[in-house]
Amino acid sequence: MGEIERQQVVCSGCGVKIQTEHKDQLGYTPPSALKREVIICQRCFRLKHYNEVQDVSLTDDDFLKILNELGNKEALIVKIVDIFDFDGSWLPGLHRFIGKNPVLLIGNKVDLLPKSVKRPKVIQWMKKAAKEYGLKPTDVHLMSAQSGEAIMEAANLIENLRNGKDVYVVGCTNVGKSTFINRLLKEFGAEDDMLITTSNIPGTTLDMIDVPLDDGSVLYDTPGIINHHQMAHLLDKNELKMITPKKEIKPKVFQLNQEQTLFFGGLSRLDFISGDPQSFVVYLSNELTIHRTKTEKADTLYEQHLGEMLSPPNKENQESFPKLIEKDWKIQPGKTDLVFSGLGWVTISGDGGVIRTYAPKGVHVSVRPSIF
Repeated sequence: MGEIERQQVVCSGCGVKIQTEHKDQLGYTPPSALKREVIICQRCFRLKHYNEVQDVSLTDDDFLKILNELGNKEALIVKIVDIFDFDGSWLPGLHRFIGKNPVLLIGNKVDLLPKSVKRPKVIQWMKKAAKEYGLKPTDVHLMSAQSGEAIMEAANLIENLRNGKDVYVVGCTNVGKSTFINRLLKEFGAEDDMLITTSNIPGTTLDMIDVPLDDGSVLYDTPGIINHHQMAHLLDKNELKMITPKKEIKPKVFQLNQEQTLFFGGLSRLDFISGDPQSFVVYLSNELTIHRTKTEKADTLYEQHLGEMLSPPNKENQESFPKLIEKDWKIQPGKTDLVFSGLGWVTISGDGGVIRTYAPKGVHVSVRPSIF
């Protein structure tokens, strides 16, 4: 296989250039695999068939170089965010990358929202939040790449907004970009071996993957940009499965008095420092165990039971897990969401008070008016 020919072959799973000489480098595939109609690199093969994850050598700068090209192209930008981690899955400074191109903002994982949640209210919240980040999307849509809910509506929106231009699907790692594109491909009859490699492990797509459209233009799946303040980057794949919701969230309601504490596994903690008794509604993965205790006992409980009763992190990961950093919040009367990036949020409903949060160093905690 000549050098020029080799440069033109890319992995259909992650978009990286295929090479056959260096087993320990990106894009390696055995020479015999080049005879296949659809070629994927060994990393994608092992991820797809054995759920094995190999480290990659691409840096944040590599990903950002690809985004920087968007402003020089005439295209529709489809920005996908995770409804359950809106702030953590937002691309900082996206409005500076896109130039004058229109943006379709899509909130993924709508199937995980409790059925009582009004979709129009979520869309209004997304518009407001995007504006605060400096972006005014042309349109906003909710869908589920996993279940297929509202996928065809998303496809129709893309078709109507692109006006014959190329489409670039962008987002942070783990928001469901590749799952979304695969769902579109399946709707239009693609075979399984034509699908893009997906995983709940951050950083699966390594380079631009192009999907030809009927009119000669192209839909591109771009690499997921890594936001290091997301909880996902601190966990192994088994721990990540526990905090990643897979079905409709069942809110857990706690009536707390002051000087009571909630632990969310061993990943974060909320202390009700002062205020009248009020309601705390927790929106996290159904698989994550929540423990309530008296605040005076919380430190001892954490020291003695981290990695066991308070997990994740699991026993194997607790030594390397970052220290929890505390922060105090003055909560106003009414309904307020306290958001733990990459985990979910707690809606506090009542007369307000002082809350102390604990989260791993580098993981964002924020407050917002309740979206429900």
